[in-house]
Amino acid sequence: MNQAHDERRRSLLQWLAGTAVASTVGPAGAAAVQEGKGRNVARVGDAAMALEFDAGLQCRVVSRRGPRPGAVTAFAPSERLRLADGRWVGHFALAAQAADRVAGPHGPGVRHRFTGMAPERIEKTVSVTFYERHPGFAVIRTSYRNAGDKPLPVAAWANSAHTLRAAAGRKPAFWTYSGATHPDRRDWVQPVRRGFEQRNFMGMNGSDYGGGTPAVDVWQRDCGLAVGHLDTVPRLVALPVRQVEGGASLAVEFEREATLQPGETLDTLETFLALHTGDYFAALDGYRKVMAERGLAAPDCPEDCYQPIWCAWGYERDFTVPLMVGTLQKARELGLEWAVLDDGWQNNEGDWKLDRKKFPNGDADMRGLVGAIQDAGMKARLWITPLAVDPGSDLLHDHVDMLLLDKDGAPQLISWWNSLYLCPAYAPTIEMTRAWIRKIFGEWGYQGIKIDGQHLNGVAPCHNPAHKHARPEESFEKLQDFWKMVYDTAREVNPNAVVELCPCGTSYAFHNFPYMNQAPASDPLSSWQVRHKGKTIKALMGPSAPYAGDHVELSDGGQDFASTVGIGAVLSTKFTWPVDPKPKDSFLLTPEREVVWRKWIGIYREKMLPRGVYRGELYDIGFDRPEGHAVEKDGRMYFAFFAPEWDGPVEIRGLGAGRWKLRDYVDGRELGEVTGAGARVTVRFAHALLLEAVPA
Repeated sequence: MNQAHDERRRSLLQWLAGTAVASTVGPAGAAAVQEGKGRNVARVGDAAMALEFDAGLQCRVVSRRGPRPGAVTAFAPSERLRLADGRWVGHFALAAQAADRVAGPHGPGVRHRFTGMAPERIEKTVSVTFYERHPGFAVIRTSYRNAGDKPLPVAAWANSAHTLRAAAGRKPAFWTYSGATHPDRRDWVQPVRRGFEQRNFMGMNGSDYGGGTPAVDVWQRDCGLAVGHLDTVPRLVALPVRQVEGGASLAVEFEREATLQPGETLDTLETFLALHTGDYFAALDGYRKVMAERGLAAPDCPEDCYQPIWCAWGYERDFTVPLMVGTLQKARELGLEWAVLDDGWQNNEGDWKLDRKKFPNGDADMRGLVGAIQDAGMKARLWITPLAVDPGSDLLHDHVDMLLLDKDGAPQLISWWNSLYLCPAYAPTIEMTRAWIRKIFGEWGYQGIKIDGQHLNGVAPCHNPAHKHARPEESFEKLQDFWKMVYDTAREVNPNAVVELCPCGTSYAFHNFPYMNQAPASDPLSSWQVRHKGKTIKALMGPSAPYAGDHVELSDGGQDFASTVGIGAVLSTKFTWPVDPKPKDSFLLTPEREVVWRKWIGIYREKMLPRGVYRGELYDIGFDRPEGHAVEKDGRMYFAFFAPEWDGPVEIRGLGAGRWKLRDYVDGRELGEVTGAGARVTVRFAHALLLEAVPA
């Protein structure tokens, strides 16, 4: 009976996975061939990627894509457990394997299970699932059972710990996308240079910098690997990326102190390992689709989300109502459709009462400003920064119970505003904010809100005893519920409300995306950040997401419209007019600048590329030169190329069959015709070239 059962199991595994037990496949390099020679492995996978497990349940990744399929990592203890004494347990003698068909939100697939035993009497079961509609994307969950007779103190686990190796005969060169937040507001996309190392912790990496997208990617010219967790609730994982000799390593790690009694089991989070070609866009796009099937998806966005924006922040906190109203005529004349009242309208963070110097008649004056914006033919949006409370505010005096406290009972500092955190998982905080949002949209008549602040991306665990949290991590995990309340409340009052979340230079928290319908570049430090943040948001929210380039004045030179318009981002500006009271850092729209602004706003309104489909898979932002972006819209293709100076060929990718006319749609120059998807054209430009391809 047992023999018959084993035969059926082997037959099923061979039928589902191709070859259940086989010699190693030919890897990309000669050194890898020697490394794997003579080793029997269990191989599972699909048409894009295979995972091979050896007799010690060590794993390597095999690419079945591209011109040179083969192993892209070496065998390594990819799923491992760290004990309380610091030792990693990574060798588990393979004892059993099985496979079965599964079906669910991701469609049909095959789940493979491998069980092994460590010398420390720890039994590991690793489950790997491949779904037909997600080729090259493995879903992994691991469990560890204390098979000994003594308690087992554990400290952490790791899944999908792999090192992507350089292709044979090629100098190691890697890029990475990292979804973590850092106080220095570093690039999300970076080259992996010698000594590169980022822990990419999803919790707080500063007093008010935390959260992020729980995914990282490393790639080279031939292929890339991405890992992350698939929970619909944010978790305090780390996703370290390191440069190592001959490669780049990555993993999903989770620190969890626990003591497993004999027979008890620890389960990891469900994580993923994805193999792709091109840059990181394909992996993040796949992650987005899987998470959408789990119920976590960005919302459909109204047309209002794509309308170009003027913001009064050019006047900064010294704005006055007459200054703002006096600029509306020029903003509307140029074709801008939103007017944003930014920071400075309030008496403080926390009480959120009107500054009586600017609004002497209180609510009536605020309603009057909204009316003036609408009379100018524009829509009104208001800047807010929830979860912050200032020392000296009435709220802090009367409701100290709302504070988020650390384990020592100290409040958490929000550095930018010299404020303190309120806990987003505390009912009084939630209800106070709900009433405030209703006032903004209902009583004052605003049509949108700009939610601003680096502290809004993630919060620290809350130990305030008044909140009676089941676990301190509830504050972090329920931040997304707080944003859901804000979004739902705004849309209840105004079904077309625009809810913009701007986490000030941080890498967006993916779990917040369902509760916002516009994502800006969030204080970009360069045009490069405008562009690679745009590519990232289009992968994580969808290829037609209303990503805004933020104020163009923040770009290189303060007027790099090409980096916004060319990639299909929403245009935004903060110019002042007809005067600017600031003697320094003026954003005055001079007659010379007005010519430039008028031209680019006109181009934006004519093309409306954010409504198109961003084709992020066509160009590798790390390795392709010049840097390329593409947008498909209304049967046409739009291309944007960037380089300090370029004189040579560029490849026009993604075109369908037949002949296409190429045109520089900024300067109105015809570049002739090209044929097919791999066409090349020789061009010369400085900084940017924006092209339109129209079927001939």
